[in-house]
Amino acid sequence: MLPDGKMCPLVTRPSNRSGLKTIPVVIIGNGPSGICLSYLLSGYTPYFKRHSVHPHPILQRKLEEAPEVSVLDQDLEYLSEGLEGRSHSPVALLFDTLQRPDTDFDGTAESVLSWWHEPDRAIPHLVLGRNAPGGAWHSIEGSMFTLSKGEWMGLPDLPFKEWLKQKKRGLKNNRATAEDIAQYYQHYVVKKGLQKNFRCGTVVTSVRKVSAESISNHTQKDLQEDSDSIWSSNEKSAEVFQVDGFFKTMEGVKEPFSIYAENVVLATGTYDNPTWLGVKGENLSYVHHQLSALEEAVKNNSVGIMTDPVLIVGAGLTAADAILFAHQCNIPVIHVFRRRVTDPGLIFNQLPKTMYPEYHKVHQMMKEQTAACAGPYEHYISLPEHHVLSFGKDKKCIFQDKNGCQKAYKISMALVLTGSNPNLSFLPNNGTDLALDSEQPVNPKRNPIDVDPFTYESTQEKGLYALGPLAGDNFVRFVQGGALAAASSLLKKANKNPP
Repeated sequence: MLPDGKMCPLVTRPSNRSGLKTIPVVIIGNGPSGICLSYLLSGYTPYFKRHSVHPHPILQRKLEEAPEVSVLDQDLEYLSEGLEGRSHSPVALLFDTLQRPDTDFDGTAESVLSWWHEPDRAIPHLVLGRNAPGGAWHSIEGSMFTLSKGEWMGLPDLPFKEWLKQKKRGLKNNRATAEDIAQYYQHYVVKKGLQKNFRCGTVVTSVRKVSAESISNHTQKDLQEDSDSIWSSNEKSAEVFQVDGFFKTMEGVKEPFSIYAENVVLATGTYDNPTWLGVKGENLSYVHHQLSALEEAVKNNSVGIMTDPVLIVGAGLTAADAILFAHQCNIPVIHVFRRRVTDPGLIFNQLPKTMYPEYHKVHQMMKEQTAACAGPYEHYISLPEHHVLSFGKDKKCIFQDKNGCQKAYKISMALVLTGSNPNLSFLPNNGTDLALDSEQPVNPKRNPIDVDPFTYESTQEKGLYALGPLAGDNFVRFVQGGALAAASSLLKKANKNPP
């Protein structure tokens, strides 16, 4: 539910010629990508701010060519040509530099965009999410700090720093807490008047293409109401997407729904499906795959300073967060990971020490406190270049090092924190056919969904779009470019781009 507890009905277009009621766009996922796209589809339109100066002279010249034309209506490939930065997506770099012109150089130049609300350009749409707006940010322990700078977590036309100031709170080392981010995203939806588009507590179980004619007599259930719509009736497809799922009521009852959409946008992120090691005993009750299990165990007093150690597997930031949390609670930890501590691919070797002191501390612990070499940190043992062979019913865990030597430790619980994959079980073949390599599962870093870089529409399935990590954009500051590209494409389909 939204903060005000309301679930407003959404207007949709009337039945088309076949008698089937469809909605132009359904967005699956209500995290930053879904929120940003909803904003752009609600008639909020970015223009180049007159008399503003962008530090990139070539981009400045391009923007001055047609200041009266919205960025959404311009050639995004032309505008983004030649831009460089921390993303491989040209449109992500474009939208980021328009909003934060010199942020990578610690500059404070203002956005060169001005935003106008043009309701006649709005496209009816629905945003489906399991949680409140903000998606997975509500599942992260609230006191954890973001990897990115706080100002990079903001969405269009509402700087995060300004919102934080109103709350009389500040940033720590330029970073924000997960709790602040989750609250900001909820506030954004309300502040921008987007609530009517959001359905929280919904779980999508199936998305498939169907013939409009074959289902023209079916009715859609409960998520939308009849109303006039100005969605263009030109070039209507004979096929639509059928989106099935269920809505959880306040009483916990699951109510099924089925809706038909002309376009579907996948914006589910990757938090839902933690990676498993695939070893014997991993399904035992004391082996967990999410940090929240450790927080729960601390609350229940089932782990503590006098219990057997907690095993933490992994060498990423989530594993580091678990180590910091355990260290804070005086819980003994055995830390197992496959890489060398000095491996340049290890995330800790890529982070500035001054900005990320807590992660630098974990890295020091990993280096200085191995089983073979006692260090200054109590209740912690590091086992680099080791991997788990098995988990026993007696809570004994067997490890093996790079030389094949095995060790056994008795533990109280295990946390396997080696990353996560998207849960696309609602798509045919788990979405594998949509990936760059259609023989392998979708993976945000190694095998994202194959999309057109300037529309974010799937190259394999017309009308299907992918945003955020699913399309290879893994930071909030860059997922917004995908939303810009998708909104521009959808506006063209709706014939709502001015000539």
